[in-house]
Amino acid sequence: MPSTAIYRRAVAVTAGALALTVGLALPALAHVTINPGTAEKGGWTKLAFRVPNERDKESTTKLEVRFPTDHPLPFVSVRPVPGWDAELTRGKLPQPVVSDDGDKVTESVLKITWTGGKIEPGQFQEFEVSVGPLPKDVDELLFPTVQTYSGGEVVTWGDMPKADGSEAEHPVPALKLVAAAEQAGDGHSASSSPSAAAPAGPSVTPAGAAASAPAAGPDGTARVLAILGIVIGLLGAGLAVAARRRSRA
Repeated sequence: MPSTAIYRRAVAVTAGALALTVGLALPALAHVTINPGTAEKGGWTKLAFRVPNERDKESTTKLEVRFPTDHPLPFVSVRPVPGWDAELTRGKLPQPVVSDDGDKVTESVLKITWTGGKIEPGQFQEFEVSVGPLPKDVDELLFPTVQTYSGGEVVTWGDMPKADGSEAEHPVPALKLVAAAEQAGDGHSASSSPSAAAPAGPSVTPAGAAASAPAAGPDGTARVLAILGIVIGLLGAGLAVAARRRSRA
């Protein structure tokens, strides 16, 4: 009996550690993010807002991405997403902004809203836009995003990083801007042309096909697998100790 109790205790403790570890790791992989997360200053780029569904029973039915007004983007175009309607809203900026070329900008794209489709539980979707030219005098652009579920729940992804450097509960999607890499011999940026970042054309992927893949990217998947490997190792060690004690009993 004592050996059996030790065995059960080892299994229970290890299972609890597994549940806690996975529970802590997975939410961090389900945030709304921008892919790729970096772009060259002064260039053009294609951004994909990757939106996972974090709920077990409800679907995501609406997405609203708010564009920066302190560094407005002059040109924005939307790539169609099968089953979704995109509405691009332009309007007056809170206050005029002087562009890199010295022009006074008073209006710009304020937000893009996608409706009409669904992101089912366990799925994700990417909403692509082509933007440019990107500003040269800032290192990051923020895109607060509002995600609405079929049950009426609204989640706002707009939290700034915490003072201690840890991740916020609902971090704001961010695009980091880096210095343009000059091409050898001509001194021009590799992404200075709109055509370099323009969408390749209408998607030929059947509606919902892209949403069937898991929400985690390669880095996130590797992290989860590493955590699971550690926990499984602990489980094996616990079982071995319990078996050794039982054999001695």
